Amino acid sequence: MKEKNYAIKIDDLTVAYNYKPVLWDIDLKIPEGVLMAIVGPNGAGKSTLIKSILNIIKPIAGTVKVFGKPYKQQVDKVAYVPQKGSVDWDFPTIALDVVMMGTYGSLGWIKRPGQKEKKQALEALEKVGMLAFKDRQISQLSGGQQQRIFLARALVQNASIYLMDEPFQGVDATTEKAIINILKELRHAGKTLIVVHHDLQTVPKYFDWVTFLNVKGIASGPVRDIFNDDNLTKTYGINYKVAVNK
Repeated sequence: MKEKNYAIKIDDLTVAYNYKPVLWDIDLKIPEGVLMAIVGPNGAGKSTLIKSILNIIKPIAGTVKVFGKPYKQQVDKVAYVPQKGSVDWDFPTIALDVVMMGTYGSLGWIKRPGQKEKKQALEALEKVGMLAFKDRQISQLSGGQQQRIFLARALVQNASIYLMDEPFQGVDATTEKAIINILKELRHAGKTLIVVHHDLQTVPKYFDWVTFLNVKGIASGPVRDIFNDDNLTKTYGINYKVAVNK
């Protein structure tokens, strides 16, 4: 497969904090059109990997290519849903305005969103089941509702790649089901979705591709091929393997 046919291609990526490696010599090829989970223990570097792809964190070595080019040349093709805990939910703004922020990338910072962008935002809110809350302050929403708002913000970007950092964290079962259904719809539309995920039990049900990570890359590929005891053991350790298989 040619490099430009990979949604994301990572070569020899190393990231360190205070000289301590957080990611070490990562090689990763993510095809277009997959719904991929990144799994690994706490401190494995999962969020760091997402932020390195987005150029939020600078690696000390290695390269990241998005559709064969550096991320800065492909910004408009990538949408990001951050960890819920990293967002200032007390910021005084309503749900509709948060979603409309997703249109800024296509408009630029000088031109303001108009009726077209408002319509797109309202449609995205309806898609995630939050249209009735469009005028609600985000600080007044539940955790699951807040997560849906940020998913709607990503949807209006109409990106080719969606990077999501623990989108199911702290949400109820109804919201989780709604989110995964939307992610599967995006995949069927040819989008590429990369999701930091913790619940190993749902990996085979939710995802078709998986990357095992624990500072180093352990394995990456189709769930049916590599989601197995051997890779779980390499990633989490023998005790965790036993717990997963109970």
